[in-house]
Amino acid sequence: MLGKVLMLSVLLAGVHSPDALASRSADADRGGDGPTAGQAEGVLLAQAGDVEIFYDGNGNRVIIDAYTGEVIAVQPPRRVRPMNRQALRRALRERELDREERYYLDDPEDMERLRRRKLGDYRLLPPPVDEYDYPDAAREPFVDEFPPAPGRRALPELREEPRVVEREPLEEAPADPSAPGDTIVVDPVTPPPMSFTAREDVAGIQVLMDRTGASPGVIDGKFGSNVDKAFDAYREITGTSLRSTDSAGIKAALAASGGDPFTTYTITAADAAGPFVAAVPADYSRKAELENLSFTSVLEMLAEKFHMDETYLKALNPEANFSRPGTIIRVANVGAPATRKVQRIVADKGRKQVRAYDEAGKLVTAYPATIGSTETPSPTGTHTVSRVAFNPNYTYNPKVNFKQGNNDKILTIPPGPNGPVGSIWIALDKPTYGVHGTPDPSKIGKTESHGCVRLTNWDAQELAKLVSPGVTVEFVE
Repeated sequence: MLGKVLMLSVLLAGVHSPDALASRSADADRGGDGPTAGQAEGVLLAQAGDVEIFYDGNGNRVIIDAYTGEVIAVQPPRRVRPMNRQALRRALRERELDREERYYLDDPEDMERLRRRKLGDYRLLPPPVDEYDYPDAAREPFVDEFPPAPGRRALPELREEPRVVEREPLEEAPADPSAPGDTIVVDPVTPPPMSFTAREDVAGIQVLMDRTGASPGVIDGKFGSNVDKAFDAYREITGTSLRSTDSAGIKAALAASGGDPFTTYTITAADAAGPFVAAVPADYSRKAELENLSFTSVLEMLAEKFHMDETYLKALNPEANFSRPGTIIRVANVGAPATRKVQRIVADKGRKQVRAYDEAGKLVTAYPATIGSTETPSPTGTHTVSRVAFNPNYTYNPKVNFKQGNNDKILTIPPGPNGPVGSIWIALDKPTYGVHGTPDPSKIGKTESHGCVRLTNWDAQELAKLVSPGVTVEFVE
């Protein structure tokens, strides 16, 4: 027992020692084998909370600077010693679990579940949610973007003794000294402060990409694969190379494309009036009973209007009452939709992106997309657009489509942005397949679909106005 205590003390000392960390980094640079089974898997960094940790498809641990998006380090998985039959069965079971539960590198909520899964805490993990065509399922609670690293303790709160501050009485004066009697002064509604944070700098990059037609999906102030794809498309559209760390170049490009990345917006009476639905049920038979699958709140409506993530819009305006006309809020200063007609569309399955080209073969727009899945793959080869429908109904046929819940009858789902195909349906010449919107824009490029091509509603609306029947749609791996 004493030997085990001593060994645990040595390991803990090694984990908390900067020299030990430096030694491991040096070994990794020399091509070492990485941590062994007896070493701790925790990653120690000087600045806790300033990094994000992901896992790539090869099992490598990828450490990314939360502010710049640059890769700090890539740690290969530890080598696995030859396994006996029991260990082999356990490994096969874990592989089956990995196939059952999909995680996505640029989804913070998925990565939090994966991180906890890797630590072995299976009992606390809720099963992952397949977001396709269940847009109205209860949203998951907000997850802190920078949870404490494994093995770290949260810092105790600093408490100050209460102080009594004596203030001088205020001298009140009427707003108009010439006016007799008492005067009631109403404070004018003032816009929120316009100071920028590091996360807002990332949102500024997303706004720039959005303005040029290189859509980053939702504007949420987070780096991820959708932003990386947008940078590549921006380079092809503009012929200009930009890096996420080139703050001067980004500011100049923002100024040239429309000014500051944020602006203010005053909520109108029409905004607050709706119409809205109290809730959108998950079951398709209950969806079919509604008159319209409208937005559920002013917040959701304005987030889509300004191409933003709802949580991020709320975080920008923590004190705002979104249901009150006259409220001034900060929003993304997005650009006008593209107008150049499209002659060819490429749905890139590997890149999870849709690219639209004009008659001369130049890239017009690019959108992050969800394209099919392993179980229900998207079409292959080249097809054409057959028709375009704005704000469409959705016909559910379990014999033709997929099986949703216990529904075994044909249902007509009413239109609306919270419908199964969002607010747009671009039908292909292959029956039941098309390019459409989604009620869950934050999941685009991060989950799977039932064979179709999903875009955010605003990206689908832009593309729908650029295409016409006969435009080719090429599916590439």
